Amino acid sequence: MSTKTKLRLAMISYWHVHEKDYTREALQHPDVQISAVWDEEAERGRREAERLGVPFYENLSELLAQSAIDGVVIGTPTNMHRDVLVAAAQAHKHIFTEKVLAPTLHECHEILQAVQANQVRLVVSLPRLNASYTLAVQDILRRGLLGTLTQARVRLSHNGAVSTAENPHGWLPAHFFNLQQCAGGAMIDLGCHPMYLTRLFLGLPESVSANYGYVTGRAVEDNAVVILRYPQGALGVVEAGFVNRHSPFAIEVHGTEGSLLYDTSDNRLLVRSPQLHGGQQWTEWREMPAERPSAFQQWVTHIQQGSDATENVQMALDLSLLMEAANRSAASNVPVRLAEITQAQ
Repeated sequence: MSTKTKLRLAMISYWHVHEKDYTREALQHPDVQISAVWDEEAERGRREAERLGVPFYENLSELLAQSAIDGVVIGTPTNMHRDVLVAAAQAHKHIFTEKVLAPTLHECHEILQAVQANQVRLVVSLPRLNASYTLAVQDILRRGLLGTLTQARVRLSHNGAVSTAENPHGWLPAHFFNLQQCAGGAMIDLGCHPMYLTRLFLGLPESVSANYGYVTGRAVEDNAVVILRYPQGALGVVEAGFVNRHSPFAIEVHGTEGSLLYDTSDNRLLVRSPQLHGGQQWTEWREMPAERPSAFQQWVTHIQQGSDATENVQMALDLSLLMEAANRSAASNVPVRLAEITQAQ
């Protein structure tokens, strides 16, 4: 595309740490340009706009009214997603947003109604769906190498809340521990990735049970485990934390006939199945697909082609449903059936 036909984007809030990652992607993409910045913290927004050499808008409505803006990249606090995304859709701006889509299923439906009514392209950043290891696990499951699935366990954790000499309060931004802005802690932030991967491998569960821990005494959980229960007896285990220095990202999937293991301690995907060496040994899976384009790149393509990111949006909707159920369960200390939420919509 020529410079005149580039998609013109506005960066909407640098509250989230990944907004700078999306800025780099936009700057590196040949078919887009950054044309404006808005931020709920004006000083932060002006600083980023000056660095980019683009206008800063103090008023979001004024920015969204600009015909020279085609799309927005949203990194606002999670509790602002509903209002900002609906306003962007009503202004006919295409939307790329950090996860979660919204803290509740009801807010998600309001967002999607505005997106559909105004025919804009929406993509939610769910990056591990595009990873080579995820695609390889899906291939193994499609081949039936594990038999009937009985359990999936996915863990992601870091030490962002742990005090160190360099960072007495931990290296995560302080606002990541703001319950109102984030709608949760380790689970709704890091736990999103294990949650949507477990959903990918096993489907939507019948009910959710969550237990949250508060190791560092913040307002949000920094240690979390969620159990997904399925009608035929399968279980999904979703783990996340801000208090573990060396915990590798890990995936386990087990079935009646076999198992697979992957973690970042050695970046190897191991499979044991009767269909591989008679099931007598663990086999390193070497059929690793190429990674898919990033969520941001996919969004640009959807805008260019006028297509909808149907699978991405459905996964994002399911993710918000599961997170809402997990938060309800942790607060009430009882399992929450998904039907309790979906039937109330």
